[in-house]
Amino acid sequence: MKDAQPKAIFLKDYQTPNFWITETKLTFDLHETYADVISELVMERNVSDYPNGNDPLVLDGQCLELKSVALDGVVLAEDAYSTTAEDLTIPNLPNAFVLTVVTRIKPQENTALEGLYKSSKMFCTQCEAEGFRRITYYLDRPDVMSIFETTVMADKARYPVLLSNGNLVAEKSLADGRHLTTWHDPHKKPCYLFALVAGDLSCIEDSFTTMSGEEVALKIFVEPQNIDKCDYAMDSLKRSMKWDEEVYGREYDLNIFNIVAVDDFNMGAMENKSLNIFNSSCVLANPETATDTAYQRIEAVVAHEYFHNWSGNRVTCRDWFQLSLKEGFTVFRDAEFSADMGSRTVKRIEDATLLRTVQFAEDAGPMAHPIRPESFIEISNFYTVTIYEKGAEIVRMIHNLLGTEKFRAGSDLYFQRHDGQAVTTDEFVKAMEDASGIDLTLFRNWYRQAGTPEVHVFDAYDEDAQTYTLTLKQSCPATPESSDKEPFHIPIAIGLLDASGRELPLQLSEGGEFNENDKVIGLREREEAFVFENVPQRPTPSLLRGFSAPVKLHFPYSRDQLLFLMGHDTDGFNRWDAGQTLATNIILELAENVKSQIPLTLDERLVTVFSDLLTASVEQGAEALDKAMVANMLTLPSVAYLMEQQSPAFVHALYSAREFVKTELARQLEGLFAQVYQANKLDGDYQPHPDHMARRALKSLCLDYLMDSGNPAHIERAESQFINSNNMTDQSAALRALVNSGDTEVATSALDRFYQQWKHDPLVVNQWLSIQAASDKLCGLEQVKTLMQHDVFDWKNPNKVRAVVSVFAGQNFRHFHGEQGAGYQWLADIVIKVDGLNPQIASRLVGPLTKWKRLAPENGQWMKFALEKIQKHNKLSKDVYEVVSKTLVN
Repeated sequence: MKDAQPKAIFLKDYQTPNFWITETKLTFDLHETYADVISELVMERNVSDYPNGNDPLVLDGQCLELKSVALDGVVLAEDAYSTTAEDLTIPNLPNAFVLTVVTRIKPQENTALEGLYKSSKMFCTQCEAEGFRRITYYLDRPDVMSIFETTVMADKARYPVLLSNGNLVAEKSLADGRHLTTWHDPHKKPCYLFALVAGDLSCIEDSFTTMSGEEVALKIFVEPQNIDKCDYAMDSLKRSMKWDEEVYGREYDLNIFNIVAVDDFNMGAMENKSLNIFNSSCVLANPETATDTAYQRIEAVVAHEYFHNWSGNRVTCRDWFQLSLKEGFTVFRDAEFSADMGSRTVKRIEDATLLRTVQFAEDAGPMAHPIRPESFIEISNFYTVTIYEKGAEIVRMIHNLLGTEKFRAGSDLYFQRHDGQAVTTDEFVKAMEDASGIDLTLFRNWYRQAGTPEVHVFDAYDEDAQTYTLTLKQSCPATPESSDKEPFHIPIAIGLLDASGRELPLQLSEGGEFNENDKVIGLREREEAFVFENVPQRPTPSLLRGFSAPVKLHFPYSRDQLLFLMGHDTDGFNRWDAGQTLATNIILELAENVKSQIPLTLDERLVTVFSDLLTASVEQGAEALDKAMVANMLTLPSVAYLMEQQSPAFVHALYSAREFVKTELARQLEGLFAQVYQANKLDGDYQPHPDHMARRALKSLCLDYLMDSGNPAHIERAESQFINSNNMTDQSAALRALVNSGDTEVATSALDRFYQQWKHDPLVVNQWLSIQAASDKLCGLEQVKTLMQHDVFDWKNPNKVRAVVSVFAGQNFRHFHGEQGAGYQWLADIVIKVDGLNPQIASRLVGPLTKWKRLAPENGQWMKFALEKIQKHNKLSKDVYEVVSKTLVN
């Protein structure tokens, strides 16, 4: 890309299309070495927006062999149109016409996995964001919505299952052993929601009766050997459908809903109307092969894609700058669903951890962007945690500001007002305002400003007046698009605790926004003071309860105050957060000692806290204790999170300090960890029940600590669990413990045994790869290179690449950030190689290198060299070029 730099696309330049496509009729003739596509488009000129327009029609297209073009049934001469590598242009068109285009494509050569491609022996599609242009020439943009009818023809023996969007309206046997099916979708949709699957697949079937009495056929299609791994996904789908009816009043709108599992897939899943295509890792599960984490992910992803039927399909985004309109709203919806299915507090902890570790880092990095970006070069680079997770947090803040009842009224109005339309985030916020009567003008700054706001809180107590004052100051660091930030509307949930831990009543004096029912103060200015009256003693404040806003909140808590909040705060999230803050402060202090070569000593207060938590979890009657919460509170902050708390970040000092804390806790509390491990063993068959998952999580965490205690007896404990477990959660946890035991012979033996047991199962093999790549005890740079030479590794399979490359670069801090930047150069070479196969995956692999300015110079400079190596490559995709160029400049 050195000679022809890609150009940015800007939101301010948006214009409606010159033409609309009202009906789309597609015919696919699938063969082993090619596929012919006949596209019949009923089109009309956009005379309402361009009354005097006579512009030519320009259709998007990539990697297509054009066979013919016909206008109203008459084949056009070649000089009546023109093509480039990116488009087809036809001038001198009437205001209404039917355009028929025949193209030939080669799905078997499509390693980018966009458009129509082959995964194993199956044809499948991925059209979001701009993959449809790899199938046929089209107006490949989300604001062009059309009624689709699709006919698929293929060899019946090889591809007995032929699927597309909508309802099945015809199926027929053809000559020469071929057959066809025809599908009609009565709901208008943009082409990014188009889907097609052809393969030799088995399916499980069920049904769901909607609240209006309509019966919907539910089918999950997988390769025959995986047919026993679909039940949980089906159960998750039915629970999602019921929840969406009960909470949002949304029912399904066709007579069939299909899911297909695909091994080669760039994303987790895709919400194509009535034909959801999933990465197989998000569908396939049984106790022997899937961990609790996999079960939870399946439930969440199935729900997410189903909820898109309304928040994304029936109402879609006008342009890709509005991506968070559908993704942020739907992530909020699936998070609420997951919270209702399990522990709300634990779900909130999980979401906040991801946001504070990954999204805050993105906000502080060179690719920082608002949830409604102003520009992009390649839209695939904006499928980010900012768009999804921060977008969900912004919807959550609207929900909290309006309350449940008014938020539901707002969503009802939004769906009613915009059903069948492609709209913007402004229209979503406007519906919320109109339904609630609450002014969200200032709140809109969350949509247009990037960065993580920082809120500094100062307190003062007047004993004579019995008033307690909280003074809040907000600011937001500069980001690439702007250094001057206007104030945000920040809802901060609070509580005031007396000396015994009781909640004090909150009575705010005149001035300041305060929601008394939800105990939320609204920070609107750069600085505001909130004065609470009738406060009989100086309280301990509990701030940002439930992580009520995606901000960094600073308050000068002492370590004793943090211990007090851990033991007394009635807000579960803040109890956990106080523990994380305490552990973070201790590790950061120890990291400075590592740098200065000062001997390390662990603050005994942390040992006491851990001891109390472990003791409470095994005391008689402690069954009511939330074991998942205990597991979270006993988990130390990750190195990735700690890197965001230190500037510049000294990776190896942080790693060493954290390892010291973990080892000391394990050594001093070995007996308690062993007791809790034993107390959380489960007898009987595996159940994917939240309580059982929580006990397994706590048990696995204890085993992890025990391996650091220095007692070799725990290796035998791990080996026993590894051999005798009846589920993958326990077996993989034991394998991870053995791999990280420091005993190479034990680790190698366990890995060999695991591989021989599961080498036939690709998803389990991915776990085998990841456990090794993440292990700093076993897997250095040379070992990871050897791992990538194993027969099971496949450069063309995104799951395999993520399992090794992303895990090593993102979790193996000791070796990836090794001396002389060897790990960074290794990653640069891989990015260049993968970019030639799959640009989307390649651009995501660059992520660890984008932190170069935040690292200590001895690491940052080597990381910069790796980025410059990528930039010098003369055949970079737009995807990689955008990330690398912005990283080096911003």
